[in-house]
Amino acid sequence: MLQTATRARLRRAAIVLALAACIEACDRGRAPIVIRDGMLVVENQTTREWRNVRVTVNDHFTGGAQSLPAGGLMNAPLRDFQSGFGHRFEPGRMPVQKVRVSATDASGQPVSLAWPK
Repeated sequence: MLQTATRARLRRAAIVLALAACIEACDRGRAPIVIRDGMLVVENQTTREWRNVRVTVNDHFTGGAQSLPAGGLMNAPLRDFQSGFGHRFEPGRMPVQKVRVSATDASGQPVSLAWPK
């Protein structure tokens, strides 16, 4: 009877370890730029703050933030991006073909991301 209880505990421990490994593997594989439901999400997956974050959609529509903390998310509706002439991006009429993100990290190094890769 003791062996049965020990086996059950070992089985449970193995399942917990396998689930933890799966969760960690999935967590590492997130894309830093995600477009979904009319929203653009940029994730700073580094250990340093980003400053002067500039996001450009389809080469013409821009937006951004003054800073994005390490591990932080920038959520922006695509309709808030606008061209130099003040035209707004229209998610229902315009497909997102590319996104470029540029910034400077806390140590002064340039940051550059692109979607699609």
